[in-house]
Amino acid sequence: MDLADAARAWETEGFVVLPAFIPADELEPAVRELPAMFPSADGFHDGTDPRRERFLGDEFAGIDSFPFASTEISLLAVHSRLLELAQALLPEDDVHLYGAEAWAKYTGACDYEQDLHRDYLNHTILVPSSAPGCRQVEMFLFLTDVPEDLGPPHLVSSRHTADLPAVPNWFLRPGTSGRSRFTDDSGSPHLYDAEVSGAGPAGTVIAFQPGTVHRGTQLTAPRGVRYSMQICYRPAGLIWGQRGAWATRSFTPEWTAFVSRAIPPQLMALGFPAPGHPYWTPDTLAGTALRYPNLDLTPWRPAG
Repeated sequence: MDLADAARAWETEGFVVLPAFIPADELEPAVRELPAMFPSADGFHDGTDPRRERFLGDEFAGIDSFPFASTEISLLAVHSRLLELAQALLPEDDVHLYGAEAWAKYTGACDYEQDLHRDYLNHTILVPSSAPGCRQVEMFLFLTDVPEDLGPPHLVSSRHTADLPAVPNWFLRPGTSGRSRFTDDSGSPHLYDAEVSGAGPAGTVIAFQPGTVHRGTQLTAPRGVRYSMQICYRPAGLIWGQRGAWATRSFTPEWTAFVSRAIPPQLMALGFPAPGHPYWTPDTLAGTALRYPNLDLTPWRPAG
């Protein structure tokens, strides 16, 4: 599927599944560094990795946030193919990364079965929009194979959800109940009957809208593990779509290591002004060189 076809599917269905979108050889450097962040399947299930306890009892305990201990995984969040995909789906030339998480899940660590829901409540201070320049895209990226028994996301086409109001946001499974105005405990059979699996091989990308109804599913494979990422983009000017401020993390060793390895389009996706922007003066160039001594500032310096 080319980017134009992906954009049509994303527009029509609210999501698109792109199997092996990141080629194996381009994924491999990040996969090789997974042990720096997470236990292996054997380390977790045999209890030999001291980090095991962290992942027990809470489905979200396996999340690390950008910038990562692995520079290769940080660079993967702004991979050229992901930037091109975001530009095609939004569609915008100037896109910013507004969230990136790496996530490890292990069979039996906790209950990963989720209720159907939309993500917009913690991706925007407003509600999703279809207006040009006002859209956001989330992506799940599988770092390893994710067949059905390793908990792939399930998603519901917007053809079944277009008339849903902004509230409630969670559509609880039959037999469960909630007391929030954001929950619907009717069982929502029409939504659960319509969900489809996003299972796929390593490198698969599921691109979806914050208003797309979806859920996580249980890991059932014996001694199973699932490594994935959630990566979120928005147009540069969409200031109401947010997950956190990069500046609060920009003096960590992990951030500095990422900046030292990133190329201009990747840094621009994090908010660096483009070459030629008025921000770049002799003073700011000198200061940036002090802050990031291993960053090649040649692209930002005046020609000649």
